[in-house]
Amino acid sequence: MRYSPLFLPTLKESPAEAEVVSHKLMIRAGMIRKVASGLYTYLPLGLRSIRKVERIVREEMNRAGAQELLMPMVQPAELWQESGRWKLYGKELLRFKDRHGRDCCLGPTHEEVICDLVRREVRSYRDLPLNLYQIQAKFRDEIRPRFGLMRGREFIMKDAYSFDVDEEALDRTYSSMYQAYCRIFERCGLDFRPVEADTGSIGGHASHEFMVMADTGEDAIACCTACDYAANVELAPVVTEYPHEKGEPGTMKEVATPGRRTVEEVTGFMGIGPDRLVKTLIFLADGRPVAAMVRGDHELNEVKLKNLLGCEELVMADEETVKRVTGAPVGFAGPVGLEDGVELVADRAVGAMTTIVCGANKAETHLSGVMFGRDCPVPRYADIRVITEEDPCPRCGAAISIRRGIEVGHIFKLGTKYSEALGVTFLDDNGRERPAIMGCYGIGIGRTVAAAIEQNHDEKGIIFPRPIAPFDVIITVVNAKDGELVSAAESLEKELEGEGFEVLLDDRDERAGVKFKDAELIGIPVRVTVGKRLKSEGRVEVSFRRGGEVKEATLGDVASLLR
Repeated sequence: MRYSPLFLPTLKESPAEAEVVSHKLMIRAGMIRKVASGLYTYLPLGLRSIRKVERIVREEMNRAGAQELLMPMVQPAELWQESGRWKLYGKELLRFKDRHGRDCCLGPTHEEVICDLVRREVRSYRDLPLNLYQIQAKFRDEIRPRFGLMRGREFIMKDAYSFDVDEEALDRTYSSMYQAYCRIFERCGLDFRPVEADTGSIGGHASHEFMVMADTGEDAIACCTACDYAANVELAPVVTEYPHEKGEPGTMKEVATPGRRTVEEVTGFMGIGPDRLVKTLIFLADGRPVAAMVRGDHELNEVKLKNLLGCEELVMADEETVKRVTGAPVGFAGPVGLEDGVELVADRAVGAMTTIVCGANKAETHLSGVMFGRDCPVPRYADIRVITEEDPCPRCGAAISIRRGIEVGHIFKLGTKYSEALGVTFLDDNGRERPAIMGCYGIGIGRTVAAAIEQNHDEKGIIFPRPIAPFDVIITVVNAKDGELVSAAESLEKELEGEGFEVLLDDRDERAGVKFKDAELIGIPVRVTVGKRLKSEGRVEVSFRRGGEVKEATLGDVASLLR
């Protein structure tokens, strides 16, 4: 393909609204352009990478026995009402009425639609197992779209749904999908880790996220330094043992802490370590107030707390609720003297403390020497904090390392959550009607390209892994007005394409420096420079984007060198 007619508008500077590397480079490299908040047009260069990821996904899904179909993006409300998610899903579900006044939504996921299809067609255990997938645009009305393709409102996703006769069969399908996902991300040339994860709003009883490792990743991952254990910190259990403190409890005392709210301010003022202070955070769990406590040196894990409480919605209480429940402004909550009926939950590390320092439920005031059971009710103790590098591996006890990652895939064991709600049943070999056992498997296609860029770049631009690079080779003609050089480049282009390489021939009438910078920016793995040395020495330069290695070769040797 020739560069001169290619719609490839590169930029020298990053746009002001771009925050992360992939967003900046995809705009600068002419891969995407913003239409509105969270909505992007894929330009030819970006679409080529998207299609390469799609091809790898299709090949591996087909290899694993899944079958491709295509479902509508617009979905009727009736299906979501059957599953119970019409009201529960939240504002990310874009609801609207069609011209006949019927409630509809733009699909953020397709459990309801696939269940409606299968329940109409599947009758017997002989029709199972069944694994159906699609690659299609999804829409989630994110409250704050950001980071380009990393968190947009409309995005391209591969979603698959499996139906099995029992849990044992689901385990086999799940394992097959797990292995397929590993092959997909290996073939994309990515450094990734499968990690245990929370099932979130999709539901189910087991799941794994596939994380591309990158320092800029939004997700924190607890990785064992000795075994293969890895889990999102939202899920990773804390198995640290806390021997109960010894000593006399003493008496509870009020301490005036004017102008001090944060852990650092209060502990510094009182001359104690953050592990002696207990933070009390007020939440609303399906509307009911809950006070959750963790040590000052620990971070509350909202996912663990939500799972413990078994609620559909868990949100931080607003200022008005905090004042009603505690009698004080935000920043001074504690377990002593809370409003009647407030559920009290504390992390296990708090339960090992004889007495604690905490908020006094009074402005500008804290309490010291507080003892559970004497000064306030005994809370419900559980693991509700985020794992740290000071904690051991939950599996083998070795040291934990906290790394950053970008979620590009997620697989779930759904069980019968949707099949029971939507009536997806089959007759078993004894003629009994049973619900199908489901699994769900998603990959963010555009997000995978963005994650690859987050993991593979330098100060000059993108360094694409070859399997998902828009082109394999860019041939740069130093002087596009020199017919001899252009002719040699065209011959090389034809030869390389005959060998199966995808080639971009930069035939623009531009300065060599501009061409070199564009080639580095768009991240093509190999650049072949056709310049004066071809005339004087019969040689060209072959530059490798990753590592910057440069080799010299004759025109006739370039293909064998690249092979």
